[in-house]
Amino acid sequence: MLTDLSPLIAATARWLTVAYPPCGGALASALCEAQARQAVTVAAWLRYPTAIDAGLVAMAGPGGAARLDWIAGAERTGEHPAEDWAWRTWVDEVVASWAAALLTDPALAVLAVAALAGSEHAVTPVEFRRLLAPDDGDRSAAALLRHPDLVWPVAELHHDQLVDRLAPGESLAA
Repeated sequence: MLTDLSPLIAATARWLTVAYPPCGGALASALCEAQARQAVTVAAWLRYPTAIDAGLVAMAGPGGAARLDWIAGAERTGEHPAEDWAWRTWVDEVVASWAAALLTDPALAVLAVAALAGSEHAVTPVEFRRLLAPDDGDRSAAALLRHPDLVWPVAELHHDQLVDRLAPGESLAA
C-alpha cells in the first residue's frame, strides 16, 4: 500500500500555483512553488497524520480539483488534452483549503507547524521557513497566493475543520 503523500502534495501545490500564479519570472515561480509546497506539506501531514491515513487516501483517491476550479474560477478549458490534466485527480480539496488558510494567516501557520511535532511524518527535522517567515522576495513572488481576499473562497471551505484540528474546542480568530 502506498503510504507516501508526495503525489497528493505535488498535485495540490501545483493546483495552488496554477490557480494563483507567481508574479515574475523563473525565480518568482520557484519561490511561489516552494511556499505552496511547504503549506501543502503541512496541511497534508495534519490531514493524514499516520501511514494508515496516507495509505487510505492513496487507495480511495483525494477527490480531484473540480470543485476548487469552480470556486477559484480556474476551470479547465478545452485547449489542453485530457492527459495534461490527469495530475488534477490527485488534488485534495481539504488540503488545498488548509494550505490556503496557512498561507494567508501567519498565526495559524505557526500553530499548524507546531502541531506536527512528534508526527509520524516529521521523523527528521523539517524547516518551513518560506511558510513561516517569508521575506520580501517570497511575498512578492507569491502575491496572489498569499492575498487573503483572493484566496479566501478556497481557504474558508474547510477553515473550521483546520481550526478544530489545531485547537479543539477553542475559537481562533480568522
